[in-house]
Amino acid sequence: MNPLAAELNDLLEKNNPHVLAMLSDLGRNLFFPKGILSQSAEAKEKAHKFNATIGTATENGGPMYLQCIQDKLSAFNPADIYPYAPPAGKPQLRQLWREKMLRENPAQQNKHFGMPIVTNALTHGLAIIADLFVEAGDHLILPDMLWGNYNLTFGTRRNAIIKKYNTFTEAGGFDVEAFRACLKQTAAEKGKAVVILNFPNNPSGYTPTIAEGDALVAVMKEQADAGCNIVAVTDDAYFGLFYEDSMQESLFGKLANLHPRIFSIKLDGATKEEFVWGFRTGFITFADGKSEQNEAVLTAIEKKALGIIRGTISNCPHPSQTFVIEALKSPDFVAQKQQKLEILKGRALKVKEVLSDVRFTDSWSYYPFNSGYFMCLKLKRVDAEALRVHLLDKYGVGAISVTKTDLRIAFSCIDEKDIAELFELIYKAELDLA
Repeated sequence: MNPLAAELNDLLEKNNPHVLAMLSDLGRNLFFPKGILSQSAEAKEKAHKFNATIGTATENGGPMYLQCIQDKLSAFNPADIYPYAPPAGKPQLRQLWREKMLRENPAQQNKHFGMPIVTNALTHGLAIIADLFVEAGDHLILPDMLWGNYNLTFGTRRNAIIKKYNTFTEAGGFDVEAFRACLKQTAAEKGKAVVILNFPNNPSGYTPTIAEGDALVAVMKEQADAGCNIVAVTDDAYFGLFYEDSMQESLFGKLANLHPRIFSIKLDGATKEEFVWGFRTGFITFADGKSEQNEAVLTAIEKKALGIIRGTISNCPHPSQTFVIEALKSPDFVAQKQQKLEILKGRALKVKEVLSDVRFTDSWSYYPFNSGYFMCLKLKRVDAEALRVHLLDKYGVGAISVTKTDLRIAFSCIDEKDIAELFELIYKAELDLA
């Protein structure tokens, strides 16, 4: 084992050995190297004559660039676009995002958590978690309505065993008791669990009520009290897109510093929150389980995470980070986001209005939804994949078959005026097959 990795593990052993026990074998061996980057950082501070350390090209005291590219980006300083960004991301962006999290998540006030680290959007953050914490045979706790990419990231890449629990009760609420039973079984079998809480949920479009969210947190504390180590991940990809009665903030704030055996991780990003999907700018934020400030644990885990970034993509794109900084600093940012939220809310409510038509009763019901981009029909008479293909071939309508019964509809990309026609075509296609 590299001495730097051993040093980080010693920090964890001394300050919270439960977190050390959560790490995968790879996680234990990870470290952030003291190599070119640290030497370049030292040279940047002290090399007042010549700095021959950085693997970039410079010209006239700044980064070298092609004018045909800069002509399209002339509003930005070349120094904020072309050089490498730091492995953890631009410091200004990290600070601005932390401030945004605190504004939007009152439960995070007075909690101890790290500075957000920039990731290449949410999937990259999930991969970091998988590498750090998941060993072959570890259990990943997820609802049965889940984003399929979790299977690839955790199952295929890291050989995790995905344990699913029922998402909704018959009454239409989040099935907290099913979550409790699943986590309790894993606690008994493994003594360790990786839990992903994805709200607003993809594919269902559901965010729990405040009471349901509190109950989920209480279940995790209950199992931690019983001796289970829990990596609690809040996948907040669609954070802020809340339309009706639900939690209005991430559960990360309630999980942070809750219990020494619960290590909390928040994943979020500009990708969907700020409608910049192609920027691929996300964040990963860590919080130790101890109620007192525990900087040593955060330092160790953050350096291991940076080791993954350095060893895979080296750093995240610089231009995207600069663009997000400019958005967060804009006086129009909040108002423009609210305007887009209202558009999406209008679409969600229009879907519910259209689906209230009794003509559809024999064809489908639908799962609860109150947030995010999606909703799911629960088909009663036809196979979802067969319907998807028929819709595409005969009516030119695209949808996603999630299971044999569930068809996911992304109302986020359908204008409100077209929603009634969309479901009429789905209904016609269903009648064709039925």
